[in-house]
Amino acid sequence: MHEALLAPYACDPARSRGRRYFEAPAPTRTEYQRDRDRIVHSTAFRRLVYKTQVFLNHEGDLFRTRLTHSLEVAQLGRSIARSLRLNEDLVEAVCLAHDLGHTPFGHAGQDVLNECMEGFGGFEHNLQSLRVVDVLEDRYPRYDGINLTFETREGILKHCSRRNAELIEAREPGGVGSRFLLGRQPSLEAQLCNLADEIAYNAHDIDDGVRSGLITLEQLREVPLFDRYRAQAEAEYPRLTHATSPRRLLAEAIRRMLSDQVYDVIDATRAALDAHAPADVDAVRGLPVLVRFSEDMRARSRELKQFLFRELYRHPQVVQTTDRAREVVRELFATYQADPRQMPPAQAATALASDEQQRARTVADFISGMTDRYAAREHERLTGRRVLGG
Repeated sequence: MHEALLAPYACDPARSRGRRYFEAPAPTRTEYQRDRDRIVHSTAFRRLVYKTQVFLNHEGDLFRTRLTHSLEVAQLGRSIARSLRLNEDLVEAVCLAHDLGHTPFGHAGQDVLNECMEGFGGFEHNLQSLRVVDVLEDRYPRYDGINLTFETREGILKHCSRRNAELIEAREPGGVGSRFLLGRQPSLEAQLCNLADEIAYNAHDIDDGVRSGLITLEQLREVPLFDRYRAQAEAEYPRLTHATSPRRLLAEAIRRMLSDQVYDVIDATRAALDAHAPADVDAVRGLPVLVRFSEDMRARSRELKQFLFRELYRHPQVVQTTDRAREVVRELFATYQADPRQMPPAQAATALASDEQQRARTVADFISGMTDRYAAREHERLTGRRVLGG
């Protein structure tokens, strides 16, 4: 969005807190546009196409991956940002980068890698996303990482424990970890990305869940948020009720649900902005979270999440697959930690020259960067057992 159209509480790229390593401004792009472009061209971003959302990569070509999820989050984020006169480019950059640190095999991979890293600092995908853009990407000769602006990095670090915030603060005083120590909020653009993420995954997990056959439209009748829009769609298009395929009815109900949630966020956020009247970005940081659902929509969204957790994420078929994925990650970690030479030369050299804790971090970095299929192939190479895939 052109800076003349930005609200006073939006992040203006001309007033960015800058990058960790100075770079002269680009002649044709704002600082946040440069961030977005660097993210899109990163190796970690390309890997997202083969990383699990809910269904493992080999289970079907049409299920969401981390990449398609990130694109959907960015689309929703930009739509809402434009209506609120927030910075669309910053929202897009954060949305596209928010899952760069996710492990293969979704949350199952993250959970078991965190267990493996107990005693070595743990593992958390938000912190790993920041580590990817600050350290692990190796595209520039002058520095590690891709040297993003403070505002983009702040948005990427969605959650952070106090211990990790203190470690970040020690390395970067007054940086992206300080808000967790001071109890302050991130920018409105970062707040928006958090909510767009929730809206996107609730909607597409319904779609993928029904497509997979693990949940049905009949089951979804018990979810008030979704059933309201199914009923609207059937009332307006009665033929959908008797169609041989539920695809059109499902798509129309989800479309209506997404639209209503977007409008709800816009209206509720405008009301919060009017009530608190922040003068600028700094004022936003000292206020409660302002990008929000209405109370009614928040309650309905929570019910939907509870349904998905119970009926989809804990479905026996999903649990069986994720149990195998956990086995893959656990055994990869143990093998690489015991014999770093099983990793590629660069990682092996780093691990062999390190103490036990740094070796574990190098192993975690390597595993977390894997795609689903690469992790499965590596596990088969090392163990001789095919646990996942084909």
